[in-house]
Amino acid sequence: MVQITLPDGSQREFPGPVSVNDVAYAIGTGLGKAALAGRVSFDNDDGKLVDTSYVIERDAKLAIVTAKDADGLDLIRHSTAHLLAYAVKTLFPDAQVTIGPVIDNGFYYDFSYKRPFTPEDLAAIEKKMAELARKDETVTREEWMRDDAVAFFKSIGETYKAEIIASIPSNEPISLYREGDFIDLCRGPHVPSTGKLKVFKLMKVAGAYWRGDSNNEMLQRIYGTAWATKEDQQAYLTMLEEAEKRDHRKLGRELGLFHFQDEAPGLIFWHPKGWTLWQQVEQYMRGVYRDNGYQEIKAPQILDLSLWKKTGHWDNYAENMFTTESENRVYGLKPMNCPGHVQIFNAGLHSYRELPIRYGEFGQCHRNEPSGSLHGMMRVRGFTQDDGHIFCTEDQLQDECAAFTALLQKVYADFGFTEILYKVATRPEKRIGSDEVWDKAEQALMQSLNRTGCQYEVSEGEGAFYGPKIEYTLKDAIGRHWQCGTIQVDFSMPARLGAEYVDASDQRRTPVMLHRAILGSFERFIGILIENHAGAMPPWLAPEQAVVCCISENFADYAAEIAQQLKKQGFRASADLRGEKITRKIREHSMQKIPYILVVGEKERDNGTVAVRSRGNVDLGAMSLSDFAQRLQEDITSRRQAGQE
Repeated sequence: MVQITLPDGSQREFPGPVSVNDVAYAIGTGLGKAALAGRVSFDNDDGKLVDTSYVIERDAKLAIVTAKDADGLDLIRHSTAHLLAYAVKTLFPDAQVTIGPVIDNGFYYDFSYKRPFTPEDLAAIEKKMAELARKDETVTREEWMRDDAVAFFKSIGETYKAEIIASIPSNEPISLYREGDFIDLCRGPHVPSTGKLKVFKLMKVAGAYWRGDSNNEMLQRIYGTAWATKEDQQAYLTMLEEAEKRDHRKLGRELGLFHFQDEAPGLIFWHPKGWTLWQQVEQYMRGVYRDNGYQEIKAPQILDLSLWKKTGHWDNYAENMFTTESENRVYGLKPMNCPGHVQIFNAGLHSYRELPIRYGEFGQCHRNEPSGSLHGMMRVRGFTQDDGHIFCTEDQLQDECAAFTALLQKVYADFGFTEILYKVATRPEKRIGSDEVWDKAEQALMQSLNRTGCQYEVSEGEGAFYGPKIEYTLKDAIGRHWQCGTIQVDFSMPARLGAEYVDASDQRRTPVMLHRAILGSFERFIGILIENHAGAMPPWLAPEQAVVCCISENFADYAAEIAQQLKKQGFRASADLRGEKITRKIREHSMQKIPYILVVGEKERDNGTVAVRSRGNVDLGAMSLSDFAQRLQEDITSRRQAGQE
């Protein structure tokens, strides 16, 4: 007998070995038809994902995986990647297949082919995929000897696939999956038949070097997306359309915020409006530092290479560092701020009574990122971090982490982000420090989240070698996730760089160092802000908060006077005194997403008022300048959008 324990604790007995498919149908016909795979667990292990054809030969725990499960969606995407390769080989027999993994929201597959794939090719491939799916061909798993598999793929002209298989140790089994006339190397599992793949779309073609090496052939990477339902896919495609409209690179040009150019790859040219936005973010964060016990500091941009070797950065990060030489000394342009902060801490001997000491710096860093990875403001070579480091005792860890979590929540809310995901990354297999210290550090991080009522995931083994960390991920207006904030516990660098304090027994101790950032890179965070608000920044952040437009040149003096009075009150305002039609002025300034447009003519001049329009072409009517100024000030103080009450 084989006893199968299901997720709800119920058990099913079978007279002998039984497949996952048979168990699913034994539970119910509906589940049998919906089953895509199974997660089988023996002897309380974590379980493994298997095909529905997998035969269970002894007592086990089993969860049936369907399209409603996260595993099921990954399975659909992985199987659709193989369906893509099947379609390409059907239409273009001379094409060679290489690799095709699952990625966020979809998949890709790399191909070697004699000419570039065209949009028409992509449409034909997608059509062929749909035809193959409708055939509902069974997907079967086969095990081969490695050398036999290498010989087979060479014989059919698949040299890339043969190379991949040849790199696998000879004593490992080679699993291949066959559907119709197509066979491919894969660990699996896969959906039981192509008919399970109903909702997919090919997105684009891009270039990708074989094995990521620029010395190798440039392959063609076809990207696609796949979903469990048409509704899910349509929601995703709609989100992509909205994301394209919100692209910070496009909006940066249209709104005159910044630009990029080839002479400075991965670096930003800030225009006056963009730099005004930057300053609002920086001044806000400077207030956060001031109000929460941080001392703002500034460390050098370049440090002697010996220091980077001492911290371990040179051994582990040299390829990402820019260097320069002077008078026979080699310097590293800083990729991060922490070593400089330790030097400032070390400049004097501190008592335990001074701890915690919190340093903050708007530190400009440079990293030699590969050119192919650069992406607007989201991935640059030069950036500024709201970088902070807290030097504290072990007993202060929990309080400091809890305070930081609460502070981060407030900052994100002020910028308009109220949904945050939390992840605690715990001790990796290779680490330094005692288990006792790791226990204390991990507990401090988890308790900091518990205190503020946060639900969090635990990422086992994903911490740094020197300590665990929390990663804070915010959700934007169209549902995308951005990991920005972090707090990391470091027992290593302070000791390596000789940081000490004097404890209550007059003994010298090494402090714990907390690396923390709320925004992360200013550049990236501002890019996220632009996309989150679709360029329509709330008044407190907007580069220009109000523009005064005269109906005709006869009222230009009054418009200029209103703008000047607003400026004197500290608002960012300007006057449009051109002789253009007022409808054109309103349209142009609306496209610039200015929060308020004030229109003045004869009636407004005679009554000492302004006609106010808020963003979105909302007519707020006439009001006195003092009433408008009060409204704008309330917008700024409450950090609300223009026109909100």
